[in-house]
Amino acid sequence: MGLSELILRAFAVWLILLLLAVLNGGLREGFLVPRLGAKAAHVVSTLLLSALILGATAPTIGWIAPADERAALGVGALWLGLTLAFEFLGGHFLFQKPWSVLVADYDLTRGRIWVLVLIVTTLAPWLYRRHH
Repeated sequence: MGLSELILRAFAVWLILLLLAVLNGGLREGFLVPRLGAKAAHVVSTLLLSALILGATAPTIGWIAPADERAALGVGALWLGLTLAFEFLGGHFLFQKPWSVLVADYDLTRGRIWVLVLIVTTLAPWLYRRHH
């Protein structure tokens, strides 16, 4: 398989991850925040999305078919870049969120653990490729 096919397959799976993230955000805002409060809902939502990313990567990494662990890290880097681009560019220009609100999710001192999702997103292809 060529590099372009690998990238297209990785992008297709990332679209699934994006859908899971949007659904997770809806669950957080519509169900978790009213019941748990914003801070606890953020933590639960972050952990849930991390689990969903791992759960979606496991059955799809064979189809993406990175040739080795380095290629799997490349898939993770692609997913990270797409995620950050969507989060910041889409968040600011499409959803009109101020930059300060977008950056606030990275403030670990305020209990914002969103960075865990980015770590999981980046490493999931490599973790499953190692065992595939």
